[in-house]
Amino acid sequence: MLKLGIIGTHIITDQMLDAAKTTGKYQLTAVYSRTMDRAKEFGQPYGATEFYDDIQRFFENGDFDVVYIASPNSCHYQQARLAIENDKFVIVEKPSFVNPEEFSAIESLLAAHPKARLVEAARHIHTPLYEAALDKVNEMKKSHIQGATITVMKYSSRYDKVLADDKPYPNIFTLDFAGGALMDLGVYAVYGAVTMFGEPASVVYFPTLAKTGVDAKGVAILNYDKFSVTLNFGKTANSHLPSEVYGLKDTLVYDSIFNTKKVTYYDADQNAHPFDQPVEKNSMTDEMNDFADLFNNPDDKDEQAKYQRWLDLAHTVNSVMYSLRQSAQLKFPADQKQE
Repeated sequence: MLKLGIIGTHIITDQMLDAAKTTGKYQLTAVYSRTMDRAKEFGQPYGATEFYDDIQRFFENGDFDVVYIASPNSCHYQQARLAIENDKFVIVEKPSFVNPEEFSAIESLLAAHPKARLVEAARHIHTPLYEAALDKVNEMKKSHIQGATITVMKYSSRYDKVLADDKPYPNIFTLDFAGGALMDLGVYAVYGAVTMFGEPASVVYFPTLAKTGVDAKGVAILNYDKFSVTLNFGKTANSHLPSEVYGLKDTLVYDSIFNTKKVTYYDADQNAHPFDQPVEKNSMTDEMNDFADLFNNPDDKDEQAKYQRWLDLAHTVNSVMYSLRQSAQLKFPADQKQE
């Protein structure tokens, strides 16, 4: 049983803990929060026995093997550094880091601490259904891919505070915490494009800005050698559009690129072929199983190969995300804080 520590006490952590319980491979032992009361309030119902409001003491004294980091984006880097320096296994919510400088520094630190491992919690790429869909995309590549359209748009209830000018604004809508649509939902779309087609040759992002300075929604174009991919994402509207990959006459349709429950392939005669892979009730269960396999067998050759693929993929996604921000001249304070 892997002993689990957490940073970040909100809805996504509840979902992760539910998935961790479903796997039967983790036990929550330690919780860090900015206040001791909040750490206890969140952790005690899950059986946690250690509570901290000091991050240094959490890592130095906490009894856990794995730490799950679900804090604001701008906090990930320093918290992941502390975790790796203490030889912990690390699960960090996407986007794991704000820019390539942070990512490269973490990779160097991992090399200096060979017992540590770090994975980005891109839940959708770990499901059997998503993997089966990728196999179909690779099959379609043998013909002529015409491109893709990927949509991830969901209204955030926290935007109500921005509209009401209710300060302080939520972290996800502030530059200080590296928020915005690209960094919150757009990362799912970028993961979709990169897992299907690799790193694009060039990118451009057209954001719609909120009054807080972050991108509230936007459209991105990823240019490949012979086609382009359009990403449509945002936190200030709801979209019910599917995501699609276009062949010549055939099309692959995802009901959702980040919470994929249904994928259908339409052949050249427009006959529908639904995929029949099983889907977990909690979309984080597959990734938590995959991560447990790695953490329980970190030196296994097959697990090492998977780990390196995940790390390389996260690195590419980080690079694309940063290039998209550069194209739109979106800058965070963290971009100026590199050592």
